[in-house]
This record gives sequence, structure tokens and C-alpha cells, in this order.
Amino acid sequence: MAMKVKELADLVGISVRTLHYYDEIGLLSPEEITDAGYRLYSNDNLEMLQQILFFRELGMPLKEIKQMVNSSSFDKQDALKQHQKMLLEKRSQLDKLIKTVEKSIKHMKGEIQMTNKEKFEGFDFSQNPYEDEARKLWGDKAVDESKAKAKVAGMSKDAEKVVSEIYLKLAAIRDASPKSEEAQEAIKEWYDCLNNNFGTYTLDAFKGLGQMYVDDQRFTKNIDQYGEGLAKFMCDAMGHFADANKN
Repeated sequence: MAMKVKELADLVGISVRTLHYYDEIGLLSPEEITDAGYRLYSNDNLEMLQQILFFRELGMPLKEIKQMVNSSSFDKQDALKQHQKMLLEKRSQLDKLIKTVEKSIKHMKGEIQMTNKEKFEGFDFSQNPYEDEARKLWGDKAVDESKAKAKVAGMSKDAEKVVSEIYLKLAAIRDASPKSEEAQEAIKEWYDCLNNNFGTYTLDAFKGLGQMYVDDQRFTKNIDQYGEGLAKFMCDAMGHFADANKN
């Protein structure tokens, strides 16, 4: 049975405007538009919307989703199996993080003792979900050199620990001015960390990366796990650091 756009929006829990936008960009067009202008969605449309929302849940940009679902090689069943695999991996990591949070609460109450290693269990920096964006911004050569450098450096647990420690330090001062001496000293640690472990970042690239922290919700969501508003704070601090050190 065909569904009107409002009915579909209510069923799924998204806005009518979102469905209109998906139609505008050619991602999900209704099966039919009546003479009266009503959008009617079929069961096939519903199945495709489910696929789109699975991809969105995994952080994929709409442009890439469109290319994928419109590909002649796209197979809905294979895609569902891949969604299942990735979501199970995501759940496993979240379970580890939840356990770390629970242990941290008990540690703060004095009920248990945690080792430094235990405090960072569940954080995963081995996968970089933003590599495609980085390649578009700075080119394949820069990213490949960065990955090679990280491999040589070992991307050890120590390096991962340093990343988490810097995030935690910045999260603790995120209510201060991003231009403050304290904020700028901490953001310099982040700048040095990136250049020591992940490749060569010019000041312009560093500022651009900071802007991506707020422009790309995947960045924002990941960083704000350390404290709400941290991504915006880092963006502002990185921008000021880059501008100030050009002079």
C-alpha cells in the first residue's frame, strides 16, 4: 500500500523536510507523485529508506550513500549483512566503553582501583572514519605519507593514550576562552601530537581540520564524547592557534 510523505515520516520518525530533501538530491524519490502533488511511497521505497538510514547510522555522508545505492552492483541483502557486521562491531566497542565508564565511576567513589591502561579501554583509534575527507582535502600523497609515518611510529597504545589524555585535558577547560593561554598551550599539544604521530600538518591544514570538527557531525559526535561542546572549543582554539602562529 502506498504511503503519503507525512505517513512515512511519522512511521520512521524523521521529518517531512528530510524526505523532501532526499527527493531533491535524487537519493530517495517517491514511487509516484499524484496530479494533486501528493508524494506516494511504495514498499520498495521503504526498504531503500531503511538502507539509507543504516548507512547514516554508520556515519556515511549522503553523497556516498547515493553513489552506493544507485550503483548497478548494489545488493540489498549483502548490504544488510554488512550493516549487521558493522553494527555488531560498534556495539562491542560501546559495551567496552560502557564498562570503562562504570568502572571509572566506582574508581572515583573509591570502591575500586583502576590502572591507567584500564581507564582507556574501549577507545579505538585504529580505524579512521574520516580518511576519505582527508584525502579530498589534502590529497592521497599526504594521507598515505601520514599513514606510513603512523605505521613506522607503531600507532602504539602509548600514542592512543596520549590522544585520549589531550582530549580529556581540553575537555576539562572547554568552558574557558579558546584564546586563553591555558587553552592555547593545550591545543599546541594537540598540534604537536598530530605532527608527531599522524603526518605533517601545516597551520592551514590544522585550522581546516578544526573546522571539520564542527562541520562534520561524525567528528562532533566522536569528540563530544569527552565533553559536550569540546568539538566547538577545539575548532575555535585551533583556528586561533593557526592564525596567531602565522605572524
